[in-house]
Amino acid sequence: MLAYHPQTMHSYLSVRNRSHFMDWDHQPKQFKIYPQTFVRIPLDKKNPEHRFLYLIGGITAQKSYPGMTYALRTNPSAGALYPTEIYLQIRDTKGFVNGIYFLSPQESALVLLHPLEEEEGVENFLHVKRVSGFIFLFSALYYRSSWKYRDRAFRYCLHDTGHMIGTLEASCTLSDKSYRILYGIEKKALNALFGFGAEEFFLSSVLVGEEDKNVTCKALSLQLPYVDGTGTFETNERVEKAYDETCELSRKLQVAMPTFDLDKERLQQAIWKRRSIREFTQKSLLKEEFLEVIDFITQPIPSDCDVDIEIYAIINRVEGMWQGVWKEGVYVESGNFARKAGYLCLEQALGEESGVTFFLVGNDALNYQAMVQKAGIIGHRLYLISEYLGFGCSGIGAYYDEEVAAFLKSDGMVLYALAIGR
Repeated sequence: MLAYHPQTMHSYLSVRNRSHFMDWDHQPKQFKIYPQTFVRIPLDKKNPEHRFLYLIGGITAQKSYPGMTYALRTNPSAGALYPTEIYLQIRDTKGFVNGIYFLSPQESALVLLHPLEEEEGVENFLHVKRVSGFIFLFSALYYRSSWKYRDRAFRYCLHDTGHMIGTLEASCTLSDKSYRILYGIEKKALNALFGFGAEEFFLSSVLVGEEDKNVTCKALSLQLPYVDGTGTFETNERVEKAYDETCELSRKLQVAMPTFDLDKERLQQAIWKRRSIREFTQKSLLKEEFLEVIDFITQPIPSDCDVDIEIYAIINRVEGMWQGVWKEGVYVESGNFARKAGYLCLEQALGEESGVTFFLVGNDALNYQAMVQKAGIIGHRLYLISEYLGFGCSGIGAYYDEEVAAFLKSDGMVLYALAIGR
């Protein structure tokens, strides 16, 4: 097992002995803003290509508390901290100058960072040929998460980036576009190319376009200014070491695309309305709904590094199904484990009062970044299908790791917990 994962496990004692007080005077800012000298392209949601981009991390609502206001987006984020940023290359697409862009949620705009010269591009860093269309690059500003979650923040950055890829998948579904995730990219070289400090690093890329296998792009040369994306920063050596140790991976190609049989208008409404549910009514889901959820979240995810994720479902309240631990169509154990599920989720009522509480487990330390991001993608699918079917979902990134694994009788790494229900 990768050293980082057990080093950041929660236990009954650790959450009580490791007191951490929030330093509200040094809370990181939510948005990275490039200088106004860069050209902005406001996103017009009536324009299909603009709407395609807006649905990938765009702002959908605001929530206000005394002294602060949070902007909520199409993607969920632990603590509403939103560490993931989006850069993209656009080529041969009507209405856009060929170039490198930054997607700025606060401004609802694309920021043109660099117009592309002929056949210039980031493709060499991704080990692909010339791409016509969109190339997305996802980075994380980890202090936005480590400010609150400390060493465990790298997990949250990977979850959040997976959720962001999930929003891209949903937007592609609406726009009838295909996509392919690339984890085996030259991350550290891209970090240097984009002028990042140690607080920001690339995690993955997604191609949405056509690759011309006969054309090799010229090396891209950027001269971008350093932009402070957090406003305040504290180094976390464990997070930075974990990133450094997990950039390399072994690849297992998955080319199959998911097949989602969904009404597009309902799906679009689900994307706009998606929220993390805060409490459940304890009313039961239907067996047909549960099985539709399972079919949706287990569709293939096309990437250059497919990793197996085991999906355990604690059936608490599903009409027409026995209570118990369910995995891949088989009951591992029967019984009422609702209270146990709530306890395992750091004694949160969500885990106990849900219709189903999910635990996602993986066992591929060599591909840690790809594995945890895939858990985030599956998590985002859970959010969307729950909203689509008329109930709710909440991601739970904190749980008693070893106790969950023991309860499930698994020797894998517990990657994510999520609860769905009415």
